[in-house]
Amino acid sequence: MLIVGELINSTRKAISVAIEQKDKAYLQDIALRQAAAGAHYIDVNAASSGNEIENLKWLIDIVQEIVDVPLCIDSPSAAAIEAGLACCRGKAMINSISAERERWDAVLPLARKYKSKVVALCMDDSGMPETAEQRLKVADYLVAGLVEAGIPEDDIYLDPLVKPLGVNDQFGLEVLKSTQLLKEAYPKVHVISGLSNVSYGLPERKLINRVFMVMSVAKGMDSFILDPLDQSLMSLLITAKALAGQDEYCMDYISEVRAGRVKA
Repeated sequence: MLIVGELINSTRKAISVAIEQKDKAYLQDIALRQAAAGAHYIDVNAASSGNEIENLKWLIDIVQEIVDVPLCIDSPSAAAIEAGLACCRGKAMINSISAERERWDAVLPLARKYKSKVVALCMDDSGMPETAEQRLKVADYLVAGLVEAGIPEDDIYLDPLVKPLGVNDQFGLEVLKSTQLLKEAYPKVHVISGLSNVSYGLPERKLINRVFMVMSVAKGMDSFILDPLDQSLMSLLITAKALAGQDEYCMDYISEVRAGRVKA
């Protein structure tokens, strides 16, 4: 199970302000706490700041001063992604590539050059798929192209792109079905998701996110972009992993309980 800590993202107002004010201590504290809480990667995003490339490079430098976990470079700009990758220690992750022609042509050479992990969105120039079968068709293109470019299957993280449940009551079910189909078709490829979209516009969003996460694990999803400081969320994830047969003899679960990181 791979966890990407989502909190250092400039779309969050407090983060955007901290980046603009160069509040190093505040941002480093968030990075450190996410790593301590179990994040395997730290997402860094400066896209909403005024000078994205320079701010992203600064952000990467200060995060790497304080944590050893690798970084997930998150940007709509291929130029910013490349600038970020060039600053990274260890094996970075790109967030993200898609089958949209412009994005594909711009980001694929970077994944190849820097030998990074890649979040691959299951969408193309026709837009976000509506059905699981449409997602699988896009995934076929993504996986074939990435593997041909030399990206190992173990470095590919397919994102089936959950859409708001409040718009259509079938959207959550479609992603659960997509996850199962993707894992069956590509057992060596990972399936990843952010949790916030599914609950957009609905009350008690954390409850929806948590239940969706647990259901996704049961269908084979093995990676998440989430808030690792949410102890209830993390407790459910560790427990779901054990129940889904991803924790031999429940050793991770037992260790996390003993460490006080899993609580009912």
